[in-house]
Amino acid sequence: MEMNDKIEQALDSIRPYLEADGGNVRVVELTEDMVLRLELTGACSSCPMSTMTLKAGVEEAIKRAIPEIIRVEAINVAVA
Repeated sequence: MEMNDKIEQALDSIRPYLEADGGNVRVVELTEDMVLRLELTGACSSCPMSTMTLKAGVEEAIKRAIPEIIRVEAINVAVA
């Protein structure tokens, strides 16, 4: 399975939770040093809890599915 497919599969496992709150997530890029960059969309882009959602939910799911990825970043989340 290709890396992009693995990433989408991992994201699909948590998308229902994001969508339940009116949001979603989109892959922007996977850098050469295995940092996954995402864009949080919909309600997730402006939610004050989105930093926690990204770290606890999204990053956890990605790293569990694809241990090679060392970090997950959201390009549009202001870190408090």
